[in-house]
Amino acid sequence: MKTQHWYDAVVKCEQQGNAYVLATVMGAAGSVPRDQGSKMVITADQQYDTLGGGHLEYKVVQHAQQLLADQSIGNYIEHFPLGASLGQCCGGSVSVLFESFAMKGMNLTVFGAGHVAKALMNILSQLPGTVRWVDSRDGMFPDELFQNVEMIKTDYPVDVMQSVAPNSQVLILTHNHQLDYELAECALKRGDLSYVGCIGSDTKAQRFKMRLEHKGLNQEQIQKFICPVGDASITGKLPMEVAVSISAQLIKHLDQHKHEKNIRQGVSWKSIKQDLVKGSVQSAQPNKVN
Repeated sequence: MKTQHWYDAVVKCEQQGNAYVLATVMGAAGSVPRDQGSKMVITADQQYDTLGGGHLEYKVVQHAQQLLADQSIGNYIEHFPLGASLGQCCGGSVSVLFESFAMKGMNLTVFGAGHVAKALMNILSQLPGTVRWVDSRDGMFPDELFQNVEMIKTDYPVDVMQSVAPNSQVLILTHNHQLDYELAECALKRGDLSYVGCIGSDTKAQRFKMRLEHKGLNQEQIQKFICPVGDASITGKLPMEVAVSISAQLIKHLDQHKHEKNIRQGVSWKSIKQDLVKGSVQSAQPNKVN
């Protein structure tokens, strides 16, 4: 397979709303694997292009993926002397700028592929972000493929719930009330999802909350359960009307969640100067060989 260039990867991540880190060689001294200006893109599970390979690239990828795991958004500078500590004998040093970009839009998992879910996909497929669409039944998914929607047919939807990414969103729209309950219980017990919505009535919501309480969930956990899901001001009951209602509520949630985050904007000149001075001093020191 042809290696994807960093600029193609940026376009792909931006279009799909995926979080990523753009790593750039800001400065290089001595013998180094790649020149100043070389770039690579790192996501949670992929990397595109190269900064020369070896242990340097391993450390760059490791640091970038830690930024993504910590949801650290902003610009960061790290200095890497290419000596014995990195297992490389180049003898130079590299300063790397890490530009960490947050996931844009939703990171949503939808359980159930009924009429409402199908209508919902026509909306969600046009929004930034990614969707995993899960159902246990054969022949439920449409032939149409959506660029940002992954369709998962599985006999074990609850296992998928356990693998959902932290701080992501979940919609429970299945054909089976017992499965709805099991998914809701699993989601709420995790305690790390930003949005847990379930289709249903007020009566269904009351019954589920009573069962959840009997299972030992506390009120703080139960209060995160949104059922009936959707914007209450949109009262239509047709599948597309319900889908619009759910989409409206989800968009409001994502917008609120975005503004609640304390995102650092850029790096101060003082920090840049300190890092550059540090890198200059370290690159001037002779490499020690054990």
